[in-house]
Amino acid sequence: MFIVIIRTAILYFLVFAVMRMMGKRQIGQLQPYELAVAIMISALAAIPMEDVNISLVNSVIPILLILFFQVLVSVISLKFKGVRAFICGKPSIVIENGKIVEPELRNLRVNINDLLEQLRLGGHPNIADVEFAIMETNGQLSVIPKSQKRPLNPEDLNIPTEYEGICHPLIFDGQVDHENLSSAGLSLDWLETELGKFGIGNLQEVFFASLDTTGKLYFQQKEMKSK
Repeated sequence: MFIVIIRTAILYFLVFAVMRMMGKRQIGQLQPYELAVAIMISALAAIPMEDVNISLVNSVIPILLILFFQVLVSVISLKFKGVRAFICGKPSIVIENGKIVEPELRNLRVNINDLLEQLRLGGHPNIADVEFAIMETNGQLSVIPKSQKRPLNPEDLNIPTEYEGICHPLIFDGQVDHENLSSAGLSLDWLETELGKFGIGNLQEVFFASLDTTGKLYFQQKEMKSK
């Protein structure tokens, strides 16, 4: 049993490291070949975990080779457009100027029901409102609505807006994120003083706290007591 635990731990951390080195991608954003690589790695890791008679080397070496080839292909595809098009394919326009492009649907082997389903999932229940729809290389549908059907934004109404950056999370479950605190140009004493104004004497009482770009502090105490 101890041997099984050790082998499982080794393979777990190996697969974890390999997937991290392959980059951050959501499952829905993976290219077909990337999904195949992920399945191959998981299969290679599962075999020696199920059978202790199989040497770990027979799994570790193929996994590392797959990582090497994956990184190599990624580097080559970044530098050469033709290789990238061959490996990942090209986006396909399935709706152009408000009209469905039937040949593209046939080439992609996508029927009208599938197209309508993806449009609804994207918040476009009426196909008549769509100007362009593009099937991306990862299978997701990008939709450009007709100009009359697009939501209004401040620029359309000539309304000036102020800059909005990202907020700085400062406390997670009672633990202060000192790196974010420093990047915001603030100190721990400042944070304690500000929270003290709301009767909080111990930072561990705070479930979450963040600071937006206007300098407004938001926090929520533990046990769902929010301010």
